[in-house]
Order: sequence, then C-alpha cells, then structure tokens
Amino acid sequence: MAALLVEVGVVGELVQPVTAWGVARWCPRAVLAEVPATAPRTQLPGGLVYLGPAQLVLHHVETGNYRDNLATGAPRLWVVLDQDGMVVALSADPTEGESFSEAGVDAAARVVEMVPMPAPIAARLAAFVAEHHVERTFHKRQRDRADPDSLGRRSRVDEE
Repeated sequence: MAALLVEVGVVGELVQPVTAWGVARWCPRAVLAEVPATAPRTQLPGGLVYLGPAQLVLHHVETGNYRDNLATGAPRLWVVLDQDGMVVALSADPTEGESFSEAGVDAAARVVEMVPMPAPIAARLAAFVAEHHVERTFHKRQRDRADPDSLGRRSRVDEE
C-alpha cells in the first residue's frame, strides 16, 4: 500500500458570533506548505493564528480523486477543526472532504472548510498521482436472469 505523509501547518482565526446567542468558532484560513519553526497558537499578522502542524495523508487508491481536484485549476484542501481550534482531519480528496461535512454525533462541534492548496503541495500531489495512478475501468454488474418457470402461475390443488 503506497501512502505519502506530508507535514503542513494550519492557519486559522477565531470568528466572533453574529448574534448574542452564538459562540466564537475557530475557522481554518490557510495551509502552509511546511511546518514553521513557531509554536502553535502564535499570533500572526492580520488577526490570524498559527494553529499547529497537521499531516496530509495521500493514499494510492485515491489518486483519481486527487487528479480531479488538481484538474479544477484551483485545487483545495479540506480542513476540519474542533471547537478548540485543533486540527481533526485534513484531506486533498474531494469525496472525503464532502464526507467530513455530513451530519453525525460531533457535527455541531466541528468546522469543515476548504482552503486553497499551496503550489508546493499541489506539485507533490501531482507527482504522487503521476507515480501511483492506475486507470480503472468501470464494470457494470449484470443481474442474474430470472427463471421464467419459477415466475409462472401455479395450479391450485385446493379448488378441486
């Protein structure tokens, strides 16, 4: 099984609620191509905060989805943060990113956002796809044919 681990840094910001009843939430704003030599929760210019390191795991069976993401011209990464601003998940796979936003037990306590993919990560992803992608043909399954004799009318023995 071929997999590649890419160490990245995640940048986010604490977004204040719009109403008096809301709560402040951490939202991812960017992914850095490398882990910086700074401590997590370091304030950055523009009100942003370096949230900490994360691992982007690339799997060889998902290369078709990675290729589709790169083909959009503006590839994205999906970042999942918990309510404390900790990175829960990170993916370059659009289908996995969509599954992060599905309802579940902890759906209300997490934030799922798409952020632009940095060019160095896109280049590594393209190289990974070029090395590991295997085109798979779609095979439509055929149903078994029904036995016409078993579907016919049966004579009633009770009526005689």
